[in-house]
Amino acid sequence: MGSFVALLRAVNVGGTGKLPMSELKAMCEELGFAAVRTYIASGNVVFTSRKSESAIKTALEKRLHAYAGAPVGVLVRSASEMAQILADNPFPKAAPNRTVAIILDKAPPADSLAAIRGQNNEEVRLGGREIYVHYGDGMGTSKLVIPAAKTGTARNHEYHCNAGQDGRRDLTELRRGGGRARLRQGQAASLSRCASCRTRKPRSNSG
Repeated sequence: MGSFVALLRAVNVGGTGKLPMSELKAMCEELGFAAVRTYIASGNVVFTSRKSESAIKTALEKRLHAYAGAPVGVLVRSASEMAQILADNPFPKAAPNRTVAIILDKAPPADSLAAIRGQNNEEVRLGGREIYVHYGDGMGTSKLVIPAAKTGTARNHEYHCNAGQDGRRDLTELRRGGGRARLRQGQAASLSRCASCRTRKPRSNSG
């Protein structure tokens, strides 16, 4: 059994939203996922499964589409992949509240950096299936736009990875943050609703 986290995009979640977290949990259990946990109306689910990442994504997106009547994007990462995102942070010495990682479904295009607009004092690096951003002057006044980030997660999440007795790394906590992000090996990784992910759509709980 592997440990996974699923991150939902483009859907309102919560008790009064389009998709209550209780429904999301029930969907995952119906799909055969075990040890399902959801976190504070944030559209994130942690669970264990014998299925592959791609099979989990396909099954959950199909079930969510049937529920919502429209496509709902799902990003899936294994616990080890989440730990690797922390380890690969290219800005380990930067202020943690000015460093974000944007999780994508696939590797960012090679020309992602060239397509950036509004860059001032921000540093941007491409990861395997992530985009890392260091906001030198903070996110509040940043005009940075990264077109390749539009399909990534755009919500705050904090992940604590703990090593189990069998050596597996389980994601033991996800919670909505306060608008800032941290990337620290063995501590919290925050994936922020940030200026680089802005689109012209309303900024609700959607990606």
